[in-house]
Amino acid sequence: MKIIATDRKGETHTLEGRDGWSVMEILRDAGLPITAECGGACACATCHVYVAEDWLEKLSPKSDAETDMLDMALAVEPNSRLSCQITCGPDLDGLQVTIALE
Repeated sequence: MKIIATDRKGETHTLEGRDGWSVMEILRDAGLPITAECGGACACATCHVYVAEDWLEKLSPKSDAETDMLDMALAVEPNSRLSCQITCGPDLDGLQVTIALE
């Protein structure tokens, strides 16, 4: 599966996703600027991304913990998600995300 990620400079990267891995892990392993301070435990918002509008309905709904963490993030938009809470799978092939501001 592919993940299309736009970095903070506006450059687009096509990344190979791994089934069962989080989008945060894929972004981090590709060297993109995702801090992921909590390591994917949904205990920070340093993996904040914007999901392309046409992909939002294909994602699992936000958990209460994810909503709480996003409340502490900067520049939150309706399409904001924590990339550690998005699990790669065949149904997300072509997922498009933009890394949020720090």
